Amino acid sequence: MLLFGGTFDPVHIGHLNMANQCLNHFNSEQLFFMPNRVPAHKQASNISNADKLAMLRLAIASEPRFKIDERELHREGPSYSLLSLQELREELDSAGNHQEPILFLMGLDSFNSFDSWYQWQQITSLCHLVVYQRPQERLDLSATLTQYLSQHQCQQGAALNNHRSGLVYFLPGPQLAVSSSEVRAKLQRQQPCEELLTPPVYQYIRDKRLYIG
Repeated sequence: MLLFGGTFDPVHIGHLNMANQCLNHFNSEQLFFMPNRVPAHKQASNISNADKLAMLRLAIASEPRFKIDERELHREGPSYSLLSLQELREELDSAGNHQEPILFLMGLDSFNSFDSWYQWQQITSLCHLVVYQRPQERLDLSATLTQYLSQHQCQQGAALNNHRSGLVYFLPGPQLAVSSSEVRAKLQRQQPCEELLTPPVYQYIRDKRLYIG
């Protein structure tokens, strides 16, 4: 199971590139985007969850392999990834898929601060981490994460299927240097950024005048 959690504020071509690279690399039939409601480790924006979800639906509409898991949008309190992963693991086990691993896709910026996440050690007992590195990004880990990576990094993606959880794999493939913060800054300054978004998402933002100061 491929899972891509994030704020998607807004969803941009970099997110879609990450998801496509992950799908193709693991030859999977589907990937679930799991948007956060209130990210516990990031500052919330003033964009409503309804708008973020609408933009995500528009962005993935042309790719039938992309799905959305909305569970975090309906949860009370912060969006702790641990809770969602616990639920997903229980659902897979209940369906008889005891050995199916969960591959949790994240950017290198998230991995660099992963040990600040709520009960991060328990997260690694429930899934593998698949890390995507944007151009110019570098590993900048605490001593704790450096030690964890030295013991759990996996060099072959196929090996993730041999274990239920606990490994870290760096996803190879073309990289795009684009971030949501960059998109938000351009929109706020009313600078052109349509090349960073899918046309339906860009039109949605323009129509609703989102991210404008």
